Amino acid sequence: MNYRDYLQQLIYRVINPLVRGMIKIGITPNFITTTGFVLNVVAAGMFIYAGVWAEGRGLSMVGWAGAVVLFAGLFDMMDGRVARLSGKSSQFGALYDSVLDRYSELMTLFGICYYLSVKDEFLYAVIAYLALMGSLMVSYVRARAEGLGIECKVGFMQRPERVVLTSLGAVLCGAFGHVTAFDPLLILVVALAVVALFANITAYVRIRHCYKVMKN
Repeated sequence: MNYRDYLQQLIYRVINPLVRGMIKIGITPNFITTTGFVLNVVAAGMFIYAGVWAEGRGLSMVGWAGAVVLFAGLFDMMDGRVARLSGKSSQFGALYDSVLDRYSELMTLFGICYYLSVKDEFLYAVIAYLALMGSLMVSYVRARAEGLGIECKVGFMQRPERVVLTSLGAVLCGAFGHVTAFDPLLILVVALAVVALFANITAYVRIRHCYKVMKN
């Protein structure tokens, strides 16, 4: 069992009582998926607010936005769990979940890009855009490969890692917002840089994986 499977099973043990409660009161997987998406839209709005209306550099609001993204990530795990335990798994549900996952991630990174642009941090905004580009391509390569009948789950920087790194970077940026020894915004930017680097590497690794499979 690799580290991702171990962590997934650990999280399932924690959320299973909540999942069973949701099933008992009739909450559907698609409702949970939609709720997670709405939370990510709210987080994007918070990043935009931090850039335009928040006082100073709005780092406190950036931190709260990161917390919302992290919280929304729980819904991304619960929708699939509810679907499996309730027997309500469907092809449309899987499609709906994947599409809103992409929208959620793009909304979050758009909000961060906007925030950094408004704050005249052009280089940082470029890094955020590269993270967005890598995130999109990781998902696209897998979807395209599976459309050709190739299983393609290789690579390190998958969606859970991207969400956790981005959200924790924002949360810690807000938590250290009043520190003067260094620029707290660097915490978020370093997290985004790691996502940008390894997401694009993951996309490349997946393309190479598909090439090897097709060649054989």
